[in-house]
Amino acid sequence: MNMNTTDPQLARPGTAAQQDSQILLLELVRELKGYRESLDASQKQAAAERKSERRHRSLLQGLVFGAPLILGLLYFAFFFSSSTGFRWGPWGQVVGVVRIDGPIGSNEKASAANIIPSLQKAFENPQVKAVVLHIDSGGGAPVEAERIYTAIESLKKKHPKEVVAVVNNIGASAAYMIAVHADKIVAARYAFVGSIGAIMAPWRLDKAIAKVDVSQRVYASGKLKSFLNPYTPVSPEVDAKAQHLVDYFGTVFLNDVKEKRGKALKPGVDYGTGEVWSGIEAKELGLVDQLGTLEEYVGATWSGVKTYDFGPTNDSYQLFARALQDAANSAMERMAFNVPTIR
Repeated sequence: MNMNTTDPQLARPGTAAQQDSQILLLELVRELKGYRESLDASQKQAAAERKSERRHRSLLQGLVFGAPLILGLLYFAFFFSSSTGFRWGPWGQVVGVVRIDGPIGSNEKASAANIIPSLQKAFENPQVKAVVLHIDSGGGAPVEAERIYTAIESLKKKHPKEVVAVVNNIGASAAYMIAVHADKIVAARYAFVGSIGAIMAPWRLDKAIAKVDVSQRVYASGKLKSFLNPYTPVSPEVDAKAQHLVDYFGTVFLNDVKEKRGKALKPGVDYGTGEVWSGIEAKELGLVDQLGTLEEYVGATWSGVKTYDFGPTNDSYQLFARALQDAANSAMERMAFNVPTIR
């Protein structure tokens, strides 16, 4: 009997046991994997529930603590804002109104520093189809008026828009100087228009201080260097110089009116007397083109188009409201023009 011959099953006694161990190990791995997946799913669900709980809690806190703030903002928007002249917009096409009210001077409401920014906003806004200068001023500093009308001419070149001057109660002297640079002048029937010329009215206090035996010694490099000093006597040379200046500026003003009004002026009329005329007379003389009020003219010329007031104002609350309005309008414009589109 050959003792080297062996049964194959007997030659690998551990094969079945090893296979059973491998199967058991695979089952254990599958169970561990399933347990891990179940644990991950439970953790994700718990995290989602916590996130949802935090979101609901934040929403509830926002409603509880944010409601007073929202109500306050609504109150400001609808009540306080209306009392201060705050306005949203303009939305849609409007006629922009820039006001020239009261004395024209560097420290006045109707100063170039106040009016020019209002003009810029009106001209640069694409919703404004025309600009109306609402004038209610007896005049003032001619240089301030010059700065205003030169700004109008410059802005018209960049943003071509019709400019109409509407005289309310009075449009005289430096105020009329601004009006003649508009495309059209409209005046109310009972308005005062004109006062074309110049005036200089320095005080003479030398006689008053002489009564109390007081005098002022003035050292000047020329005899006319201190010709406007109210504490020194007026010489014939001072009188002549002052009259020359007002005549010169009056002539420049008058020539400007003749150049701007052209053939509309009635011939044979001395417009340089410095007098004012009623709105009806001013129309007959050619100083204005049409009779009417702001509302009357805008309603007849741009039917259905509303006016939008660009100021200026010197009221502190209205200045704050106007600044807030500008910021809000700028933000709305950025949102309107920068929102991406999906094609």
